[in-house]
Amino acid sequence: MAIYFHPWFLLLVMSSGAISEITILPGHDKHGNPESFDRIVIRPGDTLSIVGPTGSGKTAFINDIEVFACNDTSTGRTVLVNGEIPAEEFIRDPSKKPIALITQNTKCLADMSVEAFLAMHVRARKMSGSAIVAETIDLANQFTGEQIHPGCRITALSGGQTRSLMVADAILISNAPLILLDEVENAGIFREKVIEVLKEHCKSVIFVTHDPLVSLLSDRRLVMRHGGVEKILEPDGREFHIREMVARMDLTLCRFRERIRAGELLTEKGFTV
Repeated sequence: MAIYFHPWFLLLVMSSGAISEITILPGHDKHGNPESFDRIVIRPGDTLSIVGPTGSGKTAFINDIEVFACNDTSTGRTVLVNGEIPAEEFIRDPSKKPIALITQNTKCLADMSVEAFLAMHVRARKMSGSAIVAETIDLANQFTGEQIHPGCRITALSGGQTRSLMVADAILISNAPLILLDEVENAGIFREKVIEVLKEHCKSVIFVTHDPLVSLLSDRRLVMRHGGVEKILEPDGREFHIREMVARMDLTLCRFRERIRAGELLTEKGFTV
């Protein structure tokens, strides 16, 4: 069975060509059993969440995509770009790689300001115009409650600020067609806003997640077991009411969290959800 994720048929143009789809061919699980799909085709605008217990192979799946596996990893999977083995420059040249991987442990070691760091990336990409640096910072500030200032040292950013900046960078400066996010819900970013913006920019995104809301907001859920893909769920709107309920619960928890951070007691008279 071929699994296709909502074809938008919009091409993301990069300096080296147009990326219309990325395909994952199956491998096997930890016991050598073949995975239960023929191929997974990812096109611009698709959102996929990868779920499963700890140690089930979620991170290994996105790592295969990030390195353009060619039956040369422990899973035996193969990743194609536009139906073919990817060009060597996609693999060897970071500036032309169509995939961005962002994890909850992402760290910035450069001792420079946020503005200078982004400007350096802009120059490395051989892009013109300085406005994109300010646009990237503005976009990052939509993903985090802690404002990022251009002059702030990048090593002084919190985890949530760092991940928010990296997501904004991947969207605007890297202009990566496919973004892989590994458990970033634990890093203090606004998940719904991130998904909304990614869809607006027609980015494909794959989430490795334990978060119910992120899973429910995705178009498809890929369920991992014993290092392989066990099944792929396609809700097709059947989870809409549950998603709305979980979103309300999540908003309530966010409000609790902000009030606790502000030093309030949740038992105070007049406290309302």
